[in-house]
Amino acid sequence: MSTTSGERPSMLEPPVLIARKRDGHELDADQLRALVGAYLAGDVDDAQMAALLMAGVIRGFSHREAVALTDVLVASGDTVDLSALSGPTVDKHSTGGVGDTTTLVVGPLLAAAGAQVAKLSGRGLGHTGGTLDKLEAIPGFRVDLAPDQMREQVMRVGLAVAAATQDLVPADKRLYALRDVTATVADPALIASSVMSKKLAGGAEHILLDVKTGDGAFMQEVDAAVELAELCVDIGEARQRRTGALVTDMSQPLGDGVGNAIEVAVAIETLRGERHGRLRELCLELTGACLELTGQTPADGRTHAAELLDSGAALEKFREFVEAQGGDTRVADEPWDVLPTAPVIRDWNPGAGVVEAFACRRLGELAGSLGAGRQRAADTIDPAVGLDVLVRVGDRLDGGQPAVRVHAADEAGAERVMAELPEVVRVTDEGATPPPLVHARVGVAAG
Repeated sequence: MSTTSGERPSMLEPPVLIARKRDGHELDADQLRALVGAYLAGDVDDAQMAALLMAGVIRGFSHREAVALTDVLVASGDTVDLSALSGPTVDKHSTGGVGDTTTLVVGPLLAAAGAQVAKLSGRGLGHTGGTLDKLEAIPGFRVDLAPDQMREQVMRVGLAVAAATQDLVPADKRLYALRDVTATVADPALIASSVMSKKLAGGAEHILLDVKTGDGAFMQEVDAAVELAELCVDIGEARQRRTGALVTDMSQPLGDGVGNAIEVAVAIETLRGERHGRLRELCLELTGACLELTGQTPADGRTHAAELLDSGAALEKFREFVEAQGGDTRVADEPWDVLPTAPVIRDWNPGAGVVEAFACRRLGELAGSLGAGRQRAADTIDPAVGLDVLVRVGDRLDGGQPAVRVHAADEAGAERVMAELPEVVRVTDEGATPPPLVHARVGVAAG
């Protein structure tokens, strides 16, 4: 059975709808809702849904399909009601990268500024780290908050970070697991609907997306990242959420640490004013953009964020946040007295030259191979292992200082990673120009 391009197939005829998408036609909201509902109920099998996803990736999903699919995913489960909160509710989401620990700095900054942040976060998979894994490196820290507990903590502290329940956008969880094994992850419409369904279900009035681009990002080309950012913003605005996006660089690690406890320590040292560089700068940009979405002018938002960081107010808010979720608050004062440490630490020195480039994704994979990440969701992680990345593109080395410090569980792991680092951190005799930190802004003004 088939239809011509002018005919509308009935609500649920999976082979017909798959063929329609294969032939480049658009599915409407009712058809997408029926398909996803039937998939969750077991009436559409994995093979059929995989065929639909692949057809859409090859032929392209339209803007209207992305918006409709987002609505379908949101409607598949529970949503978080934040209407009882008094301040502006804000959510910041990163599309993932290497050394990206901005949530641990931006969250306290926003809370110190009077915003209310109820953030549902995920775990690391592949070369990217997960906020929940990082926080669980702090002894005693709990991420399994019930919705009522989360709301109460946000009212009291201004910030809570927790794991999403299985009842929040369950259709996205099913579809993402299928996309992961069918090479249909890196599609702008599917990424946007996945990201924005979780953000909309999370209930915040103001949403900022940090869309990464470069070798360590899912969207490696700037134009593709801008397209994704624009689509996410359009979806949020269409559902009456004040939404903006920054397209930021992931051609090299963002922070100095790659690994769970290491990234927590880097975030705390940033909050303490002890670290400067790309992580601090991006955290100020993101916080300023979030505050702009709530009504502050761009310059005022970034200036306010810098004042809160420099005064120690954000560090105190981080301490309150850790205490509220059961963590050891001493971590805010002496992180390395509290956080787990690796038994083997080795420095890699590439010799004299200029840092030209990073194989950024591979750097994240190397940290994962030490035990800092997962290849499958069921894998366990070692919070202590990872990498200190001590240089950035354009840095000149005199031959006497290390470029990477390896934190490993054993000597064999350290040696294996160090043997690969010459191919991952490229050092030459020529000069190199550092890439911009922010490539584009969508829905927010220039910083």
